[in-house]
Amino acid sequence: MAYEMNQLLEAMIENGASDLHIRVGRSPSLRVNGEIISIDGPALTEAEAKTMVMAIVPPGQVARLAADGGCDFAFSFRDKIRLRVNAFRGLGGHGMVLRLLPSAMFTLEQLRLPPVIKDILTRSRGLVLVTGPTGSGKSTTLASMINWINENEQGHIITIEDPIEYTHAHKNCLITQREVGADLPSFAEGVRSALRQDPDVILIGEMRDLETIEAAVTAAETGHLVLGTLHTSGATRTVDRIIDAFPASARDQIRAQLSTSLSAVISQCLLHTTDDKRVAAFEIMLRTDAIGAKIREGKTYQLLTDIETGGARGMRTLDSDLLALFFQGTVSEEVVFNYCQSPEAMRERMRGGAAAR
Repeated sequence: MAYEMNQLLEAMIENGASDLHIRVGRSPSLRVNGEIISIDGPALTEAEAKTMVMAIVPPGQVARLAADGGCDFAFSFRDKIRLRVNAFRGLGGHGMVLRLLPSAMFTLEQLRLPPVIKDILTRSRGLVLVTGPTGSGKSTTLASMINWINENEQGHIITIEDPIEYTHAHKNCLITQREVGADLPSFAEGVRSALRQDPDVILIGEMRDLETIEAAVTAAETGHLVLGTLHTSGATRTVDRIIDAFPASARDQIRAQLSTSLSAVISQCLLHTTDDKRVAAFEIMLRTDAIGAKIREGKTYQLLTDIETGGARGMRTLDSDLLALFFQGTVSEEVVFNYCQSPEAMRERMRGGAAAR
């Protein structure tokens, strides 16, 4: 039996799967509501898996797969259906994971982001970071932000991605989307190039190295709105991660730069709901004079207190957002304790909230 990729993609859509896994030694598998389910049929041989992988890897990525052992890309299937792919070589041979990207943009309200985020997205400068582990929905949040700017502001938006996951049409803004590996050698070079293209907004798909972080901070300081991602959890860890990327001799300078240029840190995780759907929980830190001073003085360990007391400004801790979702009946107690930062404090807050209801 030979598996047809188009039929597997149709099975993804019909079953509401988020991912399709191609592995040697097992039949193709779907992730449905968080569970891995194998499609009926024989296990894939290395020859079959390699054929399936090489059939969809773009010509420009073949050398990268061979040299680096993996590559990322995206492609479209049917109208407006887009998939992100990671192809790789591993024990046993070739494999890949295909993730189905949402076909429609979410509004900021649907994502549960506070209205103050729109105010930040109208600013002419500043650094906005969306952080979280792989698979936490960062790309979806960023795409929704870009879409909101595109519909409500005027200007030139440049995205630098690896790969391009969501495609944006020109609306009120001019959109330029560039892909690392295909159009650019690196994220850092993409930012430097973008600064010569009269941008208003720059999206950096991943700030993965010191060179890119430096370029992003400089762009934010010089009059551009910069949106970027980091694989960190929580506002405090995000700020520390950026500072720690620099040599010790440069850390005072980057603290001073971040204290004025960092507009917001939005840290998120993606949760299973009680009705087998997904919802994002957020920690949101917005720059204030007090927060800027703590970053400049190296007192990032005090940032959580400012976030906890900043609810009126639109800030929230991850634990407070998890608690709100729990009391709404959206997520279970088990999910809350899987993701919360302070389990003991969470138990007290749950008991106190239950008593007050």
